[in-house]
Amino acid sequence: MNHRVSDLIIRIKNASLSKRKEVVLDDLKINKSICKVLDSVENETRDGKKVLLAKIRYDKRVPVLNDVLVVSKPSLRIYATSDEISGLQRRGRITLILSTNEGIMTGMDAMKKKVGGEVLFKIW
Repeated sequence: MNHRVSDLIIRIKNASLSKRKEVVLDDLKINKSICKVLDSVENETRDGKKVLLAKIRYDKRVPVLNDVLVVSKPSLRIYATSDEISGLQRRGRITLILSTNEGIMTGMDAMKKKVGGEVLFKIW
């Protein structure tokens, strides 16, 4: 597991496409903050290890999270200012998740607070 953000979001995507209700994730600070932005998350202990339990959201039996594109990778970090975020979101169809100096937040929240940061991934 080289890139923790990619691993997290691909696990959530695969669980939603296979119609699961929840997915078990590693208990990391970045995983907690991303899951708080996306879904509800709970702390749990399984086999003596702390894990996160993320609930998958559905709308009329169709998963809310259909696809994902990992933007920033360990080899190439992509940053966006608050002005560039609206061009990357494509009129609300795509949601950006950013890592800013105020924490991890969606693109809409970053535009409201007028902060930029590293674009982690896009979801739709």
